[in-house]
Amino acid sequence: MAEAAHAPGLSLARAAALGTIQGPTELLPVSSSAHLSLVPRLAGWGWGEIDPEARKSFEVALHAGTAAALLIGQRREIAAELAAFDARRAAVVGLSFIPPAVVGYALERQIEAHLGGPRTIIAGLVAGAAAMLAADTRPQERGPGDAGVVDGLALGVAQATALIPGISRNGATLTAARARRFTREHANLLSRTVALPVIVGATVLKGVRLRRRGVAPELGRAMAAGVAASFASTLASQRLIGLVERDRALWPYAAYRLALAAAVAVRMGR
Repeated sequence: MAEAAHAPGLSLARAAALGTIQGPTELLPVSSSAHLSLVPRLAGWGWGEIDPEARKSFEVALHAGTAAALLIGQRREIAAELAAFDARRAAVVGLSFIPPAVVGYALERQIEAHLGGPRTIIAGLVAGAAAMLAADTRPQERGPGDAGVVDGLALGVAQATALIPGISRNGATLTAARARRFTREHANLLSRTVALPVIVGATVLKGVRLRRRGVAPELGRAMAAGVAASFASTLASQRLIGLVERDRALWPYAAYRLALAAAVAVRMGR
């Protein structure tokens, strides 16, 4: 067995705090990955000293907690989607899964090693905000049942770009759906629908890699605390979904992303 993944500095309290942050930041298009990376760095938790594989595995575990909470909290919406599932919807979900799966499997470790720093996250936050603002100027013309093959591919490319920290999976898929002229409500539904296969796939991949390397006891305990907090915070934050679904502009989320990027840039310049 390879050397076990360690996470020095990731105490149970800190893991739970990050899990609590994960829920609301995943449900809003503000980049949970940016918050999970920036909060520990700004707080001086020695985040950069943690083994990159362990750090990413912890983040994926938090996403798994979010996914489990969404399956419970959004069970009626999911059941309605499954009842209407057909070959066209299967093609949309399948095409939305392929790009992030291919890019993630081939380039995930390079992304973790070279694109996880504050400067990259700042760039991702700014780029994501700009794309979101541009896409949200598109008319809201399309709704349930209108998604097709091209839409699935667009959502897949969006999810692949979201592997870069700071872009935001939710933000990227919302941007892609709005650029394709879906209503904000249905763009949000599409975003959540295509997220689950990717989150499950990433969890399985990380689980296999962690099993090969082994998990240090402190990391295992931290992951358990983080998953529990992520699950609870996501369930408690379900109403945030309605904020994005309503007929409201996405500019407040873009403004928040730009403000966060500016704050980090100022902090780095000190």
